[in-house]
Amino acid sequence: MNKPGLQPGKRSRLAGLLLVVGLAGPGLALAVDDPSEMLHDPRLEARAEAIGAQLRCLVCQNESIEASGADLARDLRHVVREQVAAGRSNQQVIDWMVQRYGDFIRLQPRLTAATLMLWATPLLALAVGLTAAWAGLRRRPQPPAPLDPTERARIDELIR
Repeated sequence: MNKPGLQPGKRSRLAGLLLVVGLAGPGLALAVDDPSEMLHDPRLEARAEAIGAQLRCLVCQNESIEASGADLARDLRHVVREQVAAGRSNQQVIDWMVQRYGDFIRLQPRLTAATLMLWATPLLALAVGLTAAWAGLRRRPQPPAPLDPTERARIDELIR
């Protein structure tokens, strides 16, 4: 008696297809949609992809230019590939992009005084807030001293 579902031959083909798609998945995520956009030398193409993975798409802002499908990202990928093909180093290409678009184009900005202040500000604000809360708790008004017997007698007399 056959169990419902896929036949054994179809199951193995489906498993093979899923394995291929699973293994190729990360490579399929790149947004290079035109094969002519890619460099013919695989080593240069790998360098261009590595550089593009470090550069932010100025349209999407949380994606690299390699992962973005935006027109500007495609133009930036083209510029990166032109410079790699021209023999420039990875650092030269990144420096060229930073010179034109500012540090914002880097997905991981350099550690400078400005970025250090940007990252330290929340910690500084937390420290100031905790210090203010601690100081406020220390200055809480003290409960009034208990009444002495003469004051108590006077209050009892006024209440009657």
